[in-house]
Amino acid sequence: MSSAESRPPKDWVQRANALWDAVAYHLSPPGLLVGSIFFALSLTPSLLPRTETVQGILSGCCFAIGYGFGNLAHWFWGYLGLKVPPGRVTRALGLLVGLVCLGLVLVALWYSNTWQNSVRAVMNMPPVEENQPLQIATFAIPIAATILILGKLLVTVIRLIWHWLLPHMPRRAAFVVATTLVALLISILVNNLFLRAALRAADNFYERLDALVQTEAEAPAQWFQTGSAESLIEWETIGRDSRVYVKSGPDAAEIEAMTGKPALQPLRTYVGLRSAPTVMERAQLALAELVRIGAFERSVLVLAMPVGTGWVDPAAIDTLEYLHGGDVASVAVQYSYLTSVLSLFIEPELGTETAQALFNTVYDYWTQLPRDDRPRLYLHGLSLGALASQNSTTVYDVLADPFDGALWAGPPFSSPIWSRMTESRLPGSPAWLPRFGNSSAVRFMNQTGAKGWEGLAWGPMRIVFLQYASDPIVFFSFDADWQRPDWFNAPRGPDVSPALNWYPVITFLQLALDAALAQTPPVGHGHVYAPADYIDAWVAVTQPEGWTERELEALKAAIDPDRYAPF
Repeated sequence: MSSAESRPPKDWVQRANALWDAVAYHLSPPGLLVGSIFFALSLTPSLLPRTETVQGILSGCCFAIGYGFGNLAHWFWGYLGLKVPPGRVTRALGLLVGLVCLGLVLVALWYSNTWQNSVRAVMNMPPVEENQPLQIATFAIPIAATILILGKLLVTVIRLIWHWLLPHMPRRAAFVVATTLVALLISILVNNLFLRAALRAADNFYERLDALVQTEAEAPAQWFQTGSAESLIEWETIGRDSRVYVKSGPDAAEIEAMTGKPALQPLRTYVGLRSAPTVMERAQLALAELVRIGAFERSVLVLAMPVGTGWVDPAAIDTLEYLHGGDVASVAVQYSYLTSVLSLFIEPELGTETAQALFNTVYDYWTQLPRDDRPRLYLHGLSLGALASQNSTTVYDVLADPFDGALWAGPPFSSPIWSRMTESRLPGSPAWLPRFGNSSAVRFMNQTGAKGWEGLAWGPMRIVFLQYASDPIVFFSFDADWQRPDWFNAPRGPDVSPALNWYPVITFLQLALDAALAQTPPVGHGHVYAPADYIDAWVAVTQPEGWTERELEALKAAIDPDRYAPF
């Protein structure tokens, strides 16, 4: 009989126990359990559909965060001196936890396609591929492992400092000091080194991108166009997004062909960050250009605040020009190079100064004109532009001579006016489509248009918030990590999954990711507003003449929404 055959069975048991003890030393069973729960919940629906790559990144991060919570609880148990069961019981419990975690992860991956398809169904998207769960796991595992290794390194640094301090102070005091020092160091590195460096790099990148001009992008030839030979604004001072705004809109012939009605040439003015050195000078330059091209002789004048990079949603301006037969002048002034998501979370008030300067400059000139011989004045903005536009003035400053209205699309969750009106909505109206006051001044709209407005009278000023229930820029909340948002209550929005549920921490992470990817869903969902919905909103705000319901529906059908898809 060989020595291997004569070895007592208990040696194998001891080896298995030793192996498990080694694994348990590096992996906390409570951490694995909470991490697996977080992983499973991360696969549940949120506002927007997610690809396997995005879902894998989210799930890997959620597992690591959950593991951190569980491991912290495990450590705190021992720190308090609480007892644990004997070795065999602990090993058995650890094995049971491992099996539960594996089963939980496999079941969640099995249901992940059903959950994702529930989001895609309300947005009329095709179902995901059958092998998506495997792809999610492929992305999630290395993400989670990387974060766990970084966390392990961080704990090692704390322990090193702790042991270095032990000869100089009590044990617990040394631990608190070590943890505080490492936390301060990480905070300084993140805020003052990595974050600021990243912001500077992003700002420089987008500034260069804004100045990047294709060789065929020649200055406009028409005298009324921004950047033309007659213009007060030099073509080289406005960037790529602003040039699209200036040159891509429909001309009079295209409007006539689209609507079958006589049309004028729309007037569009844009002032870039490089067009003048200060905010006030840019606002004055915008006014001078408007006067030069005869903008105040049009029927409608719109002050449009762009998004962070200077982009103006063409679906919004094109549809307005169609509805009014080109009898429209619009002006936009750039205030940033950063994308709206970066500006929104880092510097949400970035565009306020520019919006106020533009409004005050144009409004002061507009109020000096005869009331019967001046255009109707409207405000407009999408996303961060909507936030800046809301902050451009207060009702108290315009009571004597109010502007005519505003259309604010996709107002960010941090918008103060939007927030106050949503919180003060009438009882029974949902948070995703509230009713405020007597609806004579402010109304909310989504894909359902003016449904439910029958019998409601408008006052002298018409303000419409256009928002989709699936827009995470509108409905993100920093409180969502611990408080269930009101828009989760029934009834749900028309493009929100019925399988959506709120989970502490997890829902917050899902919404944060949704906000970063808000422009990825199809047109008419998320943060991508459809031309047809802009038409309904502009009709409500500006009251264009000469349109029947049938003609409006024909116009909506004639405009290809895919033309306005951001990607």
